[in-house]
Amino acid sequence: MPLPYVTSSPKLTPTNAACRLPAQKCALLLSCILAIISFQNTKAQEPAAADDVVRVDTHLVVFPIRVRDKRGQAVDGLTQNDLTVKDENNATTGLYLYRGADRVSLVFALDESGSLRDIMDQQREAVLALFGRFGEKSQVAVMRFAERPKLAIPFGRDLDATRVAFSASNARNQHTAIFDAAAAATKLFETLSRIRSERRLVILISDGLDTASTVKPKAVIEAALKNQVTFYVIHLPLFVPSDGRLRVRTPAKGFRELAQKTGGKYFLVGNTASPLASQANIDLSAVFRAIEEDLKSQYLLGFYTKESSNDGRTHRLVVGLPGGVEYQFGDFGYSQKHELFIAPPAQTKP
Repeated sequence: MPLPYVTSSPKLTPTNAACRLPAQKCALLLSCILAIISFQNTKAQEPAAADDVVRVDTHLVVFPIRVRDKRGQAVDGLTQNDLTVKDENNATTGLYLYRGADRVSLVFALDESGSLRDIMDQQREAVLALFGRFGEKSQVAVMRFAERPKLAIPFGRDLDATRVAFSASNARNQHTAIFDAAAAATKLFETLSRIRSERRLVILISDGLDTASTVKPKAVIEAALKNQVTFYVIHLPLFVPSDGRLRVRTPAKGFRELAQKTGGKYFLVGNTASPLASQANIDLSAVFRAIEEDLKSQYLLGFYTKESSNDGRTHRLVVGLPGGVEYQFGDFGYSQKHELFIAPPAQTKP
């Protein structure tokens, strides 16, 4: 999510979202909270190209959407000219629509506890294949974690360094701090300039067992939304006995939500039907292909709100796509049109 800076605090909600956030935040509420964007004022600049850094003195509401046709296939070539907006109060100006996978900044956050170290080592070529399908301006970083997160390589395009970073380390930490690592991965994007066409992604691979985090899942999700970071969570499960058989151990609370509430997806992998079978030869290639296909179906949808919209009233919008094309965001289903509201920020009590 990675677009022009937002400089005040309008709030956008879908029809059936009823949450409220503090006044100092600019929020897009998707299933209560999908995107929080709040930045300081900056001086306007005219970009030299579509993917240049953009800073504006206006309000831009942006969120990722998944787009499909009637056959369920991804749709290529849509632009803002394909959007329709019904804005009865004239609260917005300008529309924005950009294909969401042309330029990607990606962090791999790798759990290196237990047997997962060996699994990570085996996935190097699959990772390089995934990254090679993104645009030439994309970049990747690798972070490893057990009890503490450690940056293996910073953002860059050095594929040899990425291959080495996926090699098993010698760490033998006894505890795992998934949410501390997720918070560190999110913070890593603060080192990058904000670019209009960039998607910011974290692929988090873990067994879902958190025993040491000091950061709460809710705080990680809010930070990810504020920094326009989407999580894809790959769960390599642990198993526990239950009623005379083995079942997948329930992951830490908030583990799935890292993906579900930031616009990504959650994947449970491994041989869950035969938990006694070896898990050492897990191949994540199919998961990475699913992530790639999901990104190909996504666009960044946005529009600017006028100063007049910050008048304490709620303003209704209906944003639509052409016939035969529908879109989905957050926990809301696919539809050709979605009804949204720009709502006044919540008033704080004196």
